[in-house]
Amino acid sequence: MKSHTIFDWSRAARTGIPEVVFAEHKPLDMLLDIINSHIEEAKPLLVTRLSPKQINALEDLPVNIDTLARTASYLAEDPVNAPKLAIVSAGTSDAPIAREAYVCARFFGLDAFLIQDVGVAGLWRLEKHLPTLQEMPLVIAVAGMEGALFSVLGGLLHAPIIAVPTSVGYGVSQGGEAALSSALASCAPGVLTVNIDNGFGASAAAAKILLHAKSNED
Repeated sequence: MKSHTIFDWSRAARTGIPEVVFAEHKPLDMLLDIINSHIEEAKPLLVTRLSPKQINALEDLPVNIDTLARTASYLAEDPVNAPKLAIVSAGTSDAPIAREAYVCARFFGLDAFLIQDVGVAGLWRLEKHLPTLQEMPLVIAVAGMEGALFSVLGGLLHAPIIAVPTSVGYGVSQGGEAALSSALASCAPGVLTVNIDNGFGASAAAAKILLHAKSNED
C-alpha cells in the first residue's frame, strides 16, 4: 500500500536522531500507515505518546511496546560500548516521563539506566546512589511539585543536568509550571531545561551531546 505520508528517511544521517513520531492526536489509520511503511523499508522507528486505543491496535505488529512510557519501537538495538546516561526521577508519579526518557535514550543508542523515587522528601534515598551518579557524564533529572531535585543534583555532581519538569503536583504547581520555573531559576550551575513532560526531548539532547562527543573521540 502506497503511503500518503512524506517520510524523512535521511533524518538519522542528517541529525543523528532516527525517526520519532508523536502519536498523540494522530488518527489511527495515519499512525498505522507510518509504522507499516517503516516496517516495509526496515527503517528504525520510535513512536511516543501512544493512547491506550493506539497501543491495542499495535499489539499484532512487530514492535516493542512500553505501556508505562506509552512508546513503541521498531529495530531498536541494545547499545554496545555506548556512553552511559543516568535518568533520575523524584517520585513514582514521575515514572511515566522518566520511563519515556529511558526508552528514548536506549533507542538513540545510549547505555541508559533509571534511578527512581529519590526525591527531596527523603534525601537519604539519593545518597546511596551518589557514587554512581558522580561517575556519569550526563544526568537527566525528572521531577514535578516544586522541582527541587534539579538544584540538589546540580549542587552535588560534576555532570550537567538536563531537567525535565513534570505536570505532577497540587494547585499552584500549575501543571508543571512551578517545576519549570524552579529548573530555569536554579542557582546550581549546569542545569539545562526542556519542556514540561518532555522525556523525549531530554533524551534527544543527551544523545546529541554524548554521541557527538564519542564520535569525535573515535
